[in-house]
Amino acid sequence: MTEMQKMGQRAKKASQVLATAGKTKKVALFAIADALVNNKAKIIAQNNIDLKNGEENGLTQSLLDRLRLTDERIEGMAQGVRKVAEFDDPIGSVISGRVAENGMEIKKVRVPMGVIGIIFEARPNVTSDAAALCLMAGSAVILRGGKEAINSNTAIADVMREAIASVGLPEDCVQLVKDTTRQSSVELMGLSDYLDVLIPRGGAGLIKAVVENSRVPVIETGVGNCHAYIDKDADIDMAVNIVFNGKTQRPSVCNALETVLVHKDIAEKALPVLKAALDEKNVELHGCESVKAILGDCVIPAEEYDWANEYLDYKLALKVVDSLDDAIEHIRKYSTGHSEVIITNNYEAQRQFTAQVDSAAVYVNASTRFTDGGEFGMGAEIGISTQKLHARGPMGLAELTSMKFIITGDGQIR
Repeated sequence: MTEMQKMGQRAKKASQVLATAGKTKKVALFAIADALVNNKAKIIAQNNIDLKNGEENGLTQSLLDRLRLTDERIEGMAQGVRKVAEFDDPIGSVISGRVAENGMEIKKVRVPMGVIGIIFEARPNVTSDAAALCLMAGSAVILRGGKEAINSNTAIADVMREAIASVGLPEDCVQLVKDTTRQSSVELMGLSDYLDVLIPRGGAGLIKAVVENSRVPVIETGVGNCHAYIDKDADIDMAVNIVFNGKTQRPSVCNALETVLVHKDIAEKALPVLKAALDEKNVELHGCESVKAILGDCVIPAEEYDWANEYLDYKLALKVVDSLDDAIEHIRKYSTGHSEVIITNNYEAQRQFTAQVDSAAVYVNASTRFTDGGEFGMGAEIGISTQKLHARGPMGLAELTSMKFIITGDGQIR
């Protein structure tokens, strides 16, 4: 038996305890939150090793930002865990029920998935977010992070396991794969005897590899080629604020803007104002010929690659479109189905955009940066699902459960 299979076996055993843990799950989560705060120095010391290694290995500034942990970010991780603990336990809740003609009571109730596997990249906060959500949803979890964050992830996982054990639950409710070679990912994707679902959380390459190669059912999460469309009836100041926030507040995350489409009737007024704002953050602009004609040589001519790319950096693609229909068609062609926004005061344009744009989150006059479990009132999230089966959009507790029917009779036969 391989080490990965042993992890799967331990997770399966732990999940059987966790499935009926009830209120002890909340106690465990509060213990985890306190332990994260109390061990900040230890976690940050290990994170500094990862940051140093990342700099030596040429990680971009945006990737280093995703990797970096600070006192404030660890406090945020702990607060996210506490928020999950404060939610109602989904396990055992009745989704629907009825009494059949023959007198049988038929109820559909929420139950744990069992064992969840999560493969993610250089964001160590995912370690605590994922563990908290899976634990509250009654499932054990096997976490496999990237090599860039292995020291940070190990420190966080060790702290969580100790906290879980301190309240009487099996520490193997949470396990971290410490082998960061490609082989461990392959083994995890083949762990169908133990894993009930596998969730990749990271860049396009990782998600594609998991979807194409996993023998375990996969929930596909969010590559975010997100769009903003500035309509001819937009308030320009509002549009600039939304785009500036969507692109520059944290460009390394999946709900950041990557492409802005501007109606031709407003382009000459809107684009210079937009550029002036983006210049504050030295955003690199890639644009079509019309954009270049308005803004000049500061614009890098856009290629096909730019419309489909998730930059995750201070880069933005700009395109002038002839109409709302053209904007929607562009989004249909290049969107990854994550988050899109229309900025307009025209109610009919709003209705058409929200009806015809088929993404997990569609906004009217608000930043795409709100596509987040916490912002949607779900607490920490496991990721943003861009598929349509089982879960779509931010995935919180309910999306991490399954369901079963419980039928109670008094002797009925068929």
